[in-house]
Amino acid sequence: MTNRPWGPRRTAMTRTAFIAAPLCMLAYGAIRLSDPDHGPGPAWTSGHVALITGVLLFGVVLPGLLRLSEPTAGAARLSARTATLLGLVGVAAVTVQGVIDVVVGFRADDRAGMNRLYEEVQSHPGVMPAVYTVGPMLFYVGLLWLVVQLAVQGRIAAWRPVLVTLGIATTAAGLDLIPLSALLFCAALSPLGRDVSAAPATRIRRAQ
Repeated sequence: MTNRPWGPRRTAMTRTAFIAAPLCMLAYGAIRLSDPDHGPGPAWTSGHVALITGVLLFGVVLPGLLRLSEPTAGAARLSARTATLLGLVGVAAVTVQGVIDVVVGFRADDRAGMNRLYEEVQSHPGVMPAVYTVGPMLFYVGLLWLVVQLAVQGRIAAWRPVLVTLGIATTAAGLDLIPLSALLFCAALSPLGRDVSAAPATRIRRAQ
């Protein structure tokens, strides 16, 4: 992870991810609200495809945030890279959870059948912490860690970590609030995508 210039393709993909990742979360939350039964069917499948897409795009956002922290050295560099790694582990966990949801939705005929399949999957040792409890939390830990560090470094405005914190808290309060959480993430993160390819001094001047 160096501070070498990014190519136009990677830059464009990262800029897009900063906008599209929270919008995919918004789509998932909206589709979920349209399906009160939360059972197998088109809404379940399309919603979770949106979720998986959004999470994978956050896997692009995290290295983009790391790039915004550069140039840095010593403890600050180690801190940012550790946060990025934790966030990416969380991305992997949430992605696996989303894939399980899609497969369960395809295999089950109704919600009761889905619950039985979930019990079967979650009964395997290590699955609950890795995929459902500890693992997904690492995504939020890494994301918040990065934006707080960026604010401390003066690379972004202090209100952006506040919005990220509110977005995380909103999600934790209930899955029905995911659309609100997505809007908070969008407000906090989307404008930052345009800075990932800028020279370090330019990024610092444009921090807001």
